[in-house]
Amino acid sequence: MSTIVDTWVKVCKTSDIPENGGACALLGDKQIAIFNYTITNEWFATDNLCPHKQQMAISRGMIGSHGEECEPKVACPFHKKTFSLKSGECLSGDDYKINTYEIKIEGDDVYLRV
Repeated sequence: MSTIVDTWVKVCKTSDIPENGGACALLGDKQIAIFNYTITNEWFATDNLCPHKQQMAISRGMIGSHGEECEPKVACPFHKKTFSLKSGECLSGDDYKINTYEIKIEGDDVYLRV
């Protein structure tokens, strides 16, 4: 029987992430893209690896909204594939997906659930 670790890890300060932008945090050997989506006052975390061309670039992508429901999204800065910041699904019609992670803010600290 395996044990599932469920804990919160502090990854950065809120001031490390630009408003309506993203930055990369290193968690062990994994790169996590963290986004401060001030349009709706939400924070998101995803893999930094774009599955399209296997480049660590998602944190440098432009964020915005998609569709009538205003789904928060990020566009890979190299090839413009767009991904939902909520589900990780590719919004460009391709069969790609990025992992998303639960994130919380406490004071000036950003925490990621692992």
